[in-house]
Amino acid sequence: MSLDKNTTVGVVGSGTMGSGIAQIAATYGHDVYLFDAFPEQLQKSEDGLVGILNRQVEKNRMTKDEVDEILSRIHFVDHLNDFKTCGLVFEAIIEDLDTKKDQFARLEAIVPGDCILATNTSSLSIASISSSLDKPGRFLGVHFFNPAPIMKLVEIIPGITTDESVRNEVKSFIDGWEKTTVLTTDTPGFIVNRVARPFYGEALRIYEEGIADPATIDWAMKELGEFRMGPFELMDLIGNDVNYKVTETVFKEFYYDPRFKPSFAQKRLVEAGRLGRKSGIGFYKYGKTAENPEPVKDRELGKKILYRILAMLINEACDAVFMNVATAEDVDLAMTNGVNYPRGLLKWADEIGPSTVLDWMSALQVEYREDRYRPNPLLKRKVRNGELFYES
Repeated sequence: MSLDKNTTVGVVGSGTMGSGIAQIAATYGHDVYLFDAFPEQLQKSEDGLVGILNRQVEKNRMTKDEVDEILSRIHFVDHLNDFKTCGLVFEAIIEDLDTKKDQFARLEAIVPGDCILATNTSSLSIASISSSLDKPGRFLGVHFFNPAPIMKLVEIIPGITTDESVRNEVKSFIDGWEKTTVLTTDTPGFIVNRVARPFYGEALRIYEEGIADPATIDWAMKELGEFRMGPFELMDLIGNDVNYKVTETVFKEFYYDPRFKPSFAQKRLVEAGRLGRKSGIGFYKYGKTAENPEPVKDRELGKKILYRILAMLINEACDAVFMNVATAEDVDLAMTNGVNYPRGLLKWADEIGPSTVLDWMSALQVEYREDRYRPNPLLKRKVRNGELFYES
C-alpha cells in the first residue's frame, strides 16, 4: 500500500504517546482510529486531546474550526475491527515483548494485507516482535519521542525482515509530518537511548566516587556544557525507576558490557521509592518548602566533570557509527533533536579535536584500568589518520 494523504491511520494504545501520535496524524489530515481496551483510558485520552488543542486556540496558534476538524478525524474505538481500512498502524502499548507480539498477531488478522505495521518501542527488539507475524516484511519500528506532537525526532528502525520499500515508504511519510527522521539498525537502545547512557551513567559514577554532588555536576553540565538540564535533574524528571530500567535493559542486551553498567546509587533510590518529581523526592527534594544544596561553582572542577562525561558521550557516539548503527549525521541529528543536546556529539568532537577526546579517554583508561573506558577504534583511527568526523 502506498502511503499518502488519504491513508487511514490506526493507533493501538491511547496513553500519552498513542494520543500524541493520533494528534499528529489527524493534524496532517488523516482519519485516525485510536484504540484502547480500557474505556476509561479512551475517555481520558479524548478529554486530554480536547484540552491540549483548545489551549492552542487560547494561544492563537489555531482557530476553533481547525481544532474541531482535527478532533472530528479522531475516532476513539474499543474494538480492533475498526482497523479494517487502515493503511498504517502504530502500536504504543506497554513495553513488554509478549504483550506486543500478541497484539500484532491479532492485528495482522484484521488489517488489510498491505497495511504497514509499526511499533513505537524504545528498547525492544524489532526482530523479536516481528516473529509473531506471518508477513514480517511489512513491520518495522517507528520510535517517537515524548511529547510526540512537539518533539521533532523519530527513529526509523527496520528489522532484518523488513522490506526496504516499507522502510523507505514510512520514512518519507513521517518526513511529510515535518518530523526529523533518522535511520538506525535494530540494536539495543537504537541511537538515543544507547548514546545517551553515559550522560547518566558517568555522572552517577562521579557522584559515587565522591568527586562532586548532584547539584555541582548538574551546574557543570548546564553552565559549562550548555545542556538544558543536568543529568540528575533529568533522571528525577524521567523517574529514577524508568531511567534505571532502561539502563538495566541496555546493560543486559549488550551482554553486560561495563560501558552500560547501572548504578547502585540510583538502584537504592528506586528501592526506597525516591523516584524523583513524581514521588516528591529523588536526587533532589520537591515541593513548595523543599530546600536543596547549592552547587560548588568551581570552574576547574566543573571542567573536569564536563570533559569526563562528554568524552564518554562522544566515545559512545563513535561506537554507534563504528558498528553501523547509524551515520554520523543521523547520530548527531538524533541527539540534538531527541534529547536536546546543545550540539551534535561528533561535530562537538571535531570542534574540540578528536586527539583531545582520545587523550581524555586514554587518561580515564589508564586511571581506572576498566574496560568501561576503552577508546573506540573509530576515534583512534580518526586521530591516527588526522581526520575529522565531518569534512571541513
